[in-house]
Amino acid sequence: MMEILEYIGLAFVLIGGIFLFLGALGIYRMPDVYNRLQAGTKASTMGAMSVIMGVGLIEPEWFFKSLIIVIFIAIANPLSSHALARGAYRASLTPFMKKKMDAYDKEFHQKKED
Repeated sequence: MMEILEYIGLAFVLIGGIFLFLGALGIYRMPDVYNRLQAGTKASTMGAMSVIMGVGLIEPEWFFKSLIIVIFIAIANPLSSHALARGAYRASLTPFMKKKMDAYDKEFHQKKED
């Protein structure tokens, strides 16, 4: 039984490593801060969660601690990504687009004037 959990844990670690590598590649290849945020956040969330759960499966006495860390990552990564994107928008960093479209512009400036 322990062997099966170790193999599943190793598969999780491998999958997590692939996600982390693809996230780093996405950060390197994307043209602007908004695309880089999305590539980095999605991949690092899935990658880190997979690696940590894999370690929890390989070492069963660490499983509860790993589960708590995974829950924290699932909450903290999207929130921090949102805060960074909002800060980038407020700093007037423009996204790389062929067409100029900003649906949030009216809402932001309307609330600012109120």
